Formats: sequence, structure tokens, C-alpha cells
Amino acid sequence: MTELRNVEADLARFKARVLVVSLAVVFAFLLLASRLAYLQIVRHEDLSEQAESNRTAVVPIVPNRGLIQDRNGIVLATNYSAYTLEITPSKTINLEQTIEELSQVIDIAPRDRRRFKKLMDESKSFESLPIRTRLTDEEVARFAAQRFRFQGVDIKARLFRQYPYGEMASHVIGYIGRINQSEKEAIEDSQDEANYRGTEYIGKLGVEQSFESQLHGTTGVDSVETSAGGRAVRKLASNPSTPGNTVVLSIDIKLQHLIEQMFGERRGALVALDPKTGEVLAFVSKPTFDPNLFVDGIDVESWKALNESIDKPLLNRALRGTYPPGSTYKPFMAMAALQTGKRSATTVINDAGSWMFGGHQFRSHGDHGLGPVDMYTSIVKSSNVYYYSLANELGVDAMHDFMKPLGFGQITGIDIHGELRGLLPSQAWKRNYYKKAEQKKWYAGETISLGIGQGYNSFTMLQLAHATATLANNGIQYRPHLVIATQDAMTRLTSPVVATPPTNLGFDPDHAATVRRAMVGVTQEGTSTRVFAGAPYLSGGKTGTAQAVSIGQKDRYNASKMEEHQRDHALYIAFAPADDPKIALAVIVENAGFGAAHAAPIARRVFDYWLMGQYPTEQDLAAVRMGQAAAPLGKPRLAA
Repeated sequence: MTELRNVEADLARFKARVLVVSLAVVFAFLLLASRLAYLQIVRHEDLSEQAESNRTAVVPIVPNRGLIQDRNGIVLATNYSAYTLEITPSKTINLEQTIEELSQVIDIAPRDRRRFKKLMDESKSFESLPIRTRLTDEEVARFAAQRFRFQGVDIKARLFRQYPYGEMASHVIGYIGRINQSEKEAIEDSQDEANYRGTEYIGKLGVEQSFESQLHGTTGVDSVETSAGGRAVRKLASNPSTPGNTVVLSIDIKLQHLIEQMFGERRGALVALDPKTGEVLAFVSKPTFDPNLFVDGIDVESWKALNESIDKPLLNRALRGTYPPGSTYKPFMAMAALQTGKRSATTVINDAGSWMFGGHQFRSHGDHGLGPVDMYTSIVKSSNVYYYSLANELGVDAMHDFMKPLGFGQITGIDIHGELRGLLPSQAWKRNYYKKAEQKKWYAGETISLGIGQGYNSFTMLQLAHATATLANNGIQYRPHLVIATQDAMTRLTSPVVATPPTNLGFDPDHAATVRRAMVGVTQEGTSTRVFAGAPYLSGGKTGTAQAVSIGQKDRYNASKMEEHQRDHALYIAFAPADDPKIALAVIVENAGFGAAHAAPIARRVFDYWLMGQYPTEQDLAAVRMGQAAAPLGKPRLAA
């Protein structure tokens, strides 16, 4: 039997379905239309920028780093361009295998591998890291032919820092190295973040660090059109970078070289200043290091050799080495006596070879007495007894209050970072420094050894040279500074650095003249007479010998029975010419013994060069290194 269909019901169901589908289609089109309106109208500006960003890329242009020159225009730090083979670890499938295969194309030494590993530890995996630098044209061509084999490996042209004189003046100049994480965070928190885009290196020590803002320059940008794969197609616009400024130092690199030669393999420091300006003429710390080692990223082996050496070549002894001043402190003690009225220049003290205080015997040189000594003789013959008794009369706080304005135990404010304060003791210092009650108390016996530059006294050679320059300049004190000018890289205009106005310490001219006269006597009839015999100028000075380790009151010093690093230090302070000082210095030769034999000869050759333009012969230099104070000077020659 045939079933009859209800046509009207079927038609109604069909119409209902069409309606639902139509409504769904209309709703879908409404959604599309609203989304289109949202994207085209509401987000038009934002999406337009994104589209343009996808089409273009902004590439930072790292500026050329500024040069560093000495006072005579000799370049101490410069740049050169070279090709570098670099690996981005995150883009390589098997890093070790990649390096092994690369080594078959380009020579990769064990040192290169160690440095690369150290850079990986300090960097992020997506950063491009150099595994070989200074590629030859032949090596570049060899890699270019095999480039398709190495994913994540590329050759880049980079500017490298170069220090033409190697180790010379390395503690002054400093070096550059890759920006580490803490430095990166500091940059991100500063206003210079944009200026360091693309920059991978930054100044680490010395002038490179302290004048980073001058040397770095201004980063530029290139706007380039890119393909869908991110490859640059063409340059759309360019804002060139501005090179860093040239920084001109006050040091004379020839004088610096001379002093470093005279030290030889010995450890020590020398700071020479112009008393009338505060300009640093020489700033020597020995031993030195080669800053070129750090340019590519120093390898582990070289770093270990520098960092673990007993001679501490990375320590800037002129800025951060602190030492007891020994007898070089006596002229300043004499000034304290005169200025405070504790003693006159004619006061006579009997030097019997030792001085008793509180049941303790404080010895003089070799336990031999000098007899009656006045202030002049106390400096010329270096009487310990005179200054033992003077220290007792002054007291620790009076000494502290007089020495502090001279710069002892204070930050001088020199224009490079890292200066140490040293230690100028006082009762207040001891109360604050120690924790136990019995340690906080100042004992009168502790004052005695301060008078001869021992005890708690501990100063840098910069401070000692600074005080010597102030005394030589009649109490007019200039802040030491290494940078005297900057030169604009674009205009070539030189801008002198504005010096800090001097401070007048208020020395009585007669008192200062009395002490300076006695220091001249040191070179004419005192402990450095033989060294300055025949000098065509008159200079003032004071020798010093300072303990490196404490020796008991009942023990006698015997250098031959001590380890080399435990022997006394040799010191000398000086200025010249005596009537119109143009140079003042402080020098220490560590563990060398007597200042007259090992430190004063260095000062003599420095003065010969600076005042007379004379450079010692190789024989003279060897004599200085051997500590032959009485060795006759060879015939001087003009400095090259």
C-alpha cells in the first residue's frame, strides 16, 4: 500500500531549514563584517605599524670607540676592523660537532675553544659568539665556500680595540670586555639603554671605564626592507652613528715607559704629579698586564695565570695598593709640629739610638744614636727617636687632624674609579672599627710608631705623591687628574677639562720652607746624597723603609733569613727643582729594602728626563734595577 507524503509539511520543514541556514549565514557575515570593521577602523594604526615593522627592520649601527692619547698626542688605544667567525649556539643542532667540522675548514686553537666556552658561560644561547677572530682573507674565502654546511655559523666584520703598547700603562688605560649580566642590567636601568643597542663591549678598568660615556659615542640606526624570510633587501633610511670622543691624558708615555723599565721584574708603584696643576705625569703599577688579552674575551688559562699570580699583576698598586709610609712620613710630621706649635725648628732632641716608653724600647736605625738633633737634622739623617717623641707629644688625634687635609687616608678624587681610602688612624676610628671593648681602647704606646710612618698608617702612593706635591707647592693643593682634554670626533675641536679649583691649606710659608730646606738637605748631605751627586738641578726628597710584616721588639731584621715577600719596602718621595717645583713623586719598590738604594735612583732618572730631557742608557737602567745606588750615571742622551 503506497504511503501518501504530506507535501505541505515537507515544504514547511524545508523553509524552516532554509531560514535557519540563512540566519546562520547572515550572522557569520555580520561577524566577518564587524571583525573587518574592527581591524580596519579600530586597530588600523596599530596593525599598519606592525605590517610596516614586518616589512622593515631597524638595525643599530655601533659607533667607533674614541681614541686615548697621551699628553703629546701618542695614541694609546685605537681600533681596527677584522673578520670574526661567530656561532649562535641556539641555532646549531650539535654544537660540539659543528666546532669539530669548522676546525677542518678554519684553524681553531685550544685557546679559542676555551675562550668560546667562557663566553658561553657568561652569555645567552641566542647571542652570536666569536670562536675565531682576525680571520685572514684566505680563511674567509674557505669558509664562504663551505658556508651551506654550517647552520648558525657566520662571518661578521667587527671593530676591535687595540692597545699598541701592550702592557705599558695598562692600569691607567684599562681595557674593554664583553658586557656581563650585571652591566647589562645597569644599562637597562639607565637612560643609555638605547645608545647601547648592538653594543657588546664596555670599558672595564682605568680610563676605558671611567670615561665610557665620552669614548662610547652615539649609536646610529639603519632602516632596511626585509623579505618574508627576514633577509635585508634594501636600505630605506639611515641615521649614522657618531664616533666616541678622543680622550687626552696628562701622562707622558715615554716617561711611563722609562719608569716601567726601571722597575723591571720588581713589584711596586710610582705616581708623579705636577704640583701646580695636579696633572698626573706618570702612574705606574708593576707588574702590568696586556689589555689586548681581554679584547676578544680572555681564555680561562690566561685569566687563571693573571688572577692567581702571587705578584698580583691585576692589582693597581698606585691606586689600590696601601702601604705604611715609613720615614717618608717624617717631613709631614715636622710640618705638623711647626703648624701646631708643638716644636720649633731649633728644638733639639737627643737621639741615643732608642727611645723608652711604658717599659718598651723603640729602636732607631741600627741602634746607633745620632746625638743632639734639631728638625733639619732629624729629616736629613732620618732620626727615629726625634719622631717617636714628637708623636707622643702630638697624640694620635692631633696627627690625624693635621694629616687628613693633606689627603692621607682620604679619597683624593682622581678621575678614575677604584681608589682605596687607606687608613689614617684616630681614636674614633678604632672605637668604630673594633667590636670588643678591649680592642676599642687606644693605648698611648700605639701612638709612638705612627711618628715614623708605621703602626696603623696605611696609604696609597697616590696619596703620598698628592701630599708631597702639596708640601712642595707651599700648601696649595690641586686634585690629581689624568684626563686634561677631550676632542670631538666630528668637529675635531679640543675641549680642556675644567680643573677643580685648588685648596689652600694655610701653611705658614716659613714653616713650609723649613721642611723643604731639610728635604733638599737629604739630597745634599743625607740619605740620598750619592744618588743625586752631580745632578744639574736641586731637588728635595726623603727616603723611607717600611715593614711588610711585623717584627718583634726583641727581634732584629735580617732580610737574608726572610721570604722575599716579607722583606721591607723601599720608598722615596721627592720634588724638583727645589726653588720652583715642576714635578713631585712618590715611589715604592716592594720588598726591596732601603729606599736610598732601590727607590731614590728611580726618582733621579725621572727628574733627569722631565727636567733635562735626558734618557738613561741601558747600563744605567740595569744599575737601577739592581739597586746600585752609587753606580755612576752613564753619559745621558736625549729621550727618543
